[in-house]
Amino acid sequence: MTDKKEIFNPSEQLLEDSTGKAHIIEIINLNKNYGDLHVLKNITFYIRNNEFVTLLGASGCGKSTTLRILAGFESADSGIVQFENADLLSVAPNKRQINTVFQRYALFPHLNVFDNVAFGLHLKKRPADEVKSRVSQALKTVGLSGYEKRWVDQISGGQMQRVAIARAIINRPRVLLLDEPLGALDLKMRKEMQLELKEMQRELGITFVYVTHDQEEALTMSDTVIVMKDGVIMQIGTPTDIYNEPKNAYVADFIGESNIIPGKMNRDFEAIFAGKTFECIDPRFVEMDDTNNDVDVVIRPEDIYVKAEHPEHVNGTVQSIVFKGVHYEILVRDDNGFIWMIHDVDPVKEGQRIGMTVDPDDIHIMRKSEFSPDRVATADRAISDVDSSPDDDAVSVDADIAN
Repeated sequence: MTDKKEIFNPSEQLLEDSTGKAHIIEIINLNKNYGDLHVLKNITFYIRNNEFVTLLGASGCGKSTTLRILAGFESADSGIVQFENADLLSVAPNKRQINTVFQRYALFPHLNVFDNVAFGLHLKKRPADEVKSRVSQALKTVGLSGYEKRWVDQISGGQMQRVAIARAIINRPRVLLLDEPLGALDLKMRKEMQLELKEMQRELGITFVYVTHDQEEALTMSDTVIVMKDGVIMQIGTPTDIYNEPKNAYVADFIGESNIIPGKMNRDFEAIFAGKTFECIDPRFVEMDDTNNDVDVVIRPEDIYVKAEHPEHVNGTVQSIVFKGVHYEILVRDDNGFIWMIHDVDPVKEGQRIGMTVDPDDIHIMRKSEFSPDRVATADRAISDVDSSPDDDAVSVDADIAN
């Protein structure tokens, strides 16, 4: 029998990891096509043992397809997927040490809670005493002790989700895949389940791979977040890194609210935007020079201070104010025409003139990209101009009619 320590030897892993921790899953240059649609484009990442990893992105980004390939429900067109340094793609779905929890629960309505949870053990023909003991432990883990004889239609949506998780963990998988499992729950229940899932993962000591489009879920539960768009990985990092140090304008805009302002950097630790020069904590990028100094500046709404109008401040006029419960959301048009979003606990009035300031460590500098708002706007205008231009045939017909 192969020694576990040998299996988990980091030196045998294909992907480098500065932490030196063992990777339970490694994905390298994974591709998937549905006809002409390229849904996964050479994605590469690893998942550490006992880690809570979230694949985050909008619909169609490829996150659920990635999960289904890990589960064995979809095949890959090319690429490498390894589980503990061994090929996973050649392993049958029912032989993988991986279980899946779906958004729709997939519980059996003709079975009670006990038999739903015990279903996998019954298929394996495990002894009755073992089944009873393991079902009891699984239900205890998900907080449903005493619910064994309840029918599925006698429990709430949150309890159904717990039953689905208990059924998935009872077979003692090494990895649990969760495909938007909280999507069908109301807001209050989702928030409660977020905390419970994280605590459950810690208690079980297994790897969770979670799929969602909800940024709050990703930031609340994850050790690592993988942001995806159109089959491409935009950024991988901790929730703090993803929020505070987004790699491009897409990530900055997708993760929470952001003010993304076009700017320039003529020297290290100094950014020019909104008609002012600001001290910041970022140096210039290595490729920058005097003719290549355009950047995107990211400032979160909660990091802006509302002050009195002053020549040294970014000044503007309040366009709208909306009470959000814990803060006011304020939109301000500055004197250069840029619309700022501010989150503040103190109200202002529509039409009021105010000044805005920001601390140096709340100014984040990013490279320009195809997702930069000013470049997107320029591209959209170009497309609009093409679409609105009459073609030669139309001009000819119009001329004939006029004649």
